[in-house]
Formats: sequence, structure tokens, C-alpha cells
Amino acid sequence: MTATLLRTAAELHARARTGRRTVVMTMGALHEGHATLIRTARAVAGPDGEVVVTVFVNPLQFGAGEDLDRYPRTLDADLELAGTAGADTVFAPSVDEVYPGGEPQVRISAGPMGERLEGAARPGHFDGMLTVVAKLLHLTRPDVAFYGQKDAQQLALIRRMARDLNFGVEIVGVPTVREEDGLALSSRNRYLSPGERRTALALSQALFAGRDRHAAQQALRARAQEIPATRARAEALSAIGESRAAADAHAVATTAGGPAAIRAAARLVLDEAARLDPPLILDYLALVDPDDFTEIGDDFTGEAVLAVAARVGTTRLIDNIPLTFGTFGAAA
Repeated sequence: MTATLLRTAAELHARARTGRRTVVMTMGALHEGHATLIRTARAVAGPDGEVVVTVFVNPLQFGAGEDLDRYPRTLDADLELAGTAGADTVFAPSVDEVYPGGEPQVRISAGPMGERLEGAARPGHFDGMLTVVAKLLHLTRPDVAFYGQKDAQQLALIRRMARDLNFGVEIVGVPTVREEDGLALSSRNRYLSPGERRTALALSQALFAGRDRHAAQQALRARAQEIPATRARAEALSAIGESRAAADAHAVATTAGGPAAIRAAARLVLDEAARLDPPLILDYLALVDPDDFTEIGDDFTGEAVLAVAARVGTTRLIDNIPLTFGTFGAAA
């Protein structure tokens, strides 16, 4: 399948619409993670709908000293991958098309959530991101828009913007795609040397260590529910050697677990990576509520996000995984 390249919103608006229009927003340099987004959009659009992939390197998202100039531009390859994955159209506007008259004087503010984690590390980034997403939603006029969960804070802010400002578009998150060694797919991975890539694996390994600690904790808490409630039951269980196991489970579940233990398990991996050559330079490790990206407490229940950001050499990478608190079972 060949995707049609369009450069202006007028060309896109002139296309006949017979079904649902879905959109996947990218900055180009497409990889298998983007292809997964496009295939998901294709499935939702169905044979009568339309899949639009936007390719636009947004200058408002890059701060001083960031990699705007060296960010990869691979439009020909992007067209091929998008078409193969099921896109009907690639909308690749110029900066003048998106920002006629220069940088916009009126922008969308990400608010307090946009000042945490990624926002603290990259001041103004989320204001620029939300501004261009809002403009591209208006320019493409989709029914459904798809974004990767790897950029968890970005996804949360887009959902909040759509809800708070009544955009009337469904926002769908698609799970992170990883390479065989666990590294989350990113356009920036191509910057890594072989040695840097080996160090960079610590990001996903740290998240998996936190996830495994959480799963073990949940299993121990479930086991603790079996602690006998009466003396007779305790004596009966003691006779078959079960009371010690139940007591051990209860001790671990009540004293050594929770968010602190998950953070500690992940940080251990990151601390070891900081001693490698080349070293991993940690920006943050956080276990947060996805509704506002504040750190969760010991009594938290519901969905949470374990997120990490770090630099290896000159490349900054982010990653995250979802965890579920308050139910007995493995992490999501």
C-alpha cells in the first residue's frame, strides 16, 4: 500500500471522508513502534475509514541545547513504512503551514502537571507539545488519535487537554514496543554507540526489576490473607508447617513492600549502570499517579506509572511501565 503525501491542510480537507478518520502524530524517523500505532489505527478505522500519519518536527518542543538540528529527517523512508503499515495519507506540513506568521503568540499551557518530571527537565517542552498537538488535531480533524504509552506524561497531558478543552476527539494510548533486548523503540536509539546501547539497557532492566518486585509483593500480600484467624486454625496449620510461611509472608508484605521497595529495586539497577563505561546519568526515577504525575504514597490504589529518564553519552532516553496497586496479582 502506498501512502499519499500531502503538504497542506487544504489538500487534506479536500479528501472525501466516508468513514472514521484516525490520526497518528509523529516527528518522523518512523520505526516499528510507529508502525504498531499505524496498524492499530488501521484496525480502528476499518476498510472504509482513513489513517492519517503526520510527520512534523515541531520546533516548539526543543529547548536550548536540544537536538532539533540533528533530529533525523527521513521522509522517503517514512512514506514507505507508513504505507506498508496501513496509512492512507502522510501529512508532512512545513513550519510555515503549521505556524503561519511565525511562532504563535497564543499557546496552550500544560499547567502544573507539565512542570513535573519531563517538564522540569525540559522547561516549556509540554507547552510546545500541546500547542502543536492542538493545531494538528484541528488541521487533521480526526475522530480518533493514537499515541504511544512510552511517552506516558505526554499521553496523560494530551488526554487532559482533550477533556478539559472539549476537543471532541477520542485519545487512545498504544503499549510501548520494545526490541528483543528490552530497549524501548525510539528514534533517538540510532544515536547510541554499541557501548552506549549496552548501558542504555539499564533503563528497561530497572523498570523490569521494579515490576518484578511489585509482582512478588503482590503475591506475598495474597499469601498473607491466608494467615489463620483463630487459635485452632493456627495450631492446625502449625502442625503442617504452614504458620511460619504465613508469618513470613505477612512480615514482608507489611514491612518491606510498597512503592519504596519498587523504587529501591529499580534504583539498584540504575546505580550499577552509573558505574559502567560509558556511565548512565540518571535524570529521574519516579513512581507516579498518571492522573497528575505526582509520586504515589504507600496507601495508593489503582493504576500507576514507573518512569525513568537518563542520559547515555549525548543521548537522552525515557521509558516507563504501568503497575497496578490494590489487587492481588502481577503488575499490569
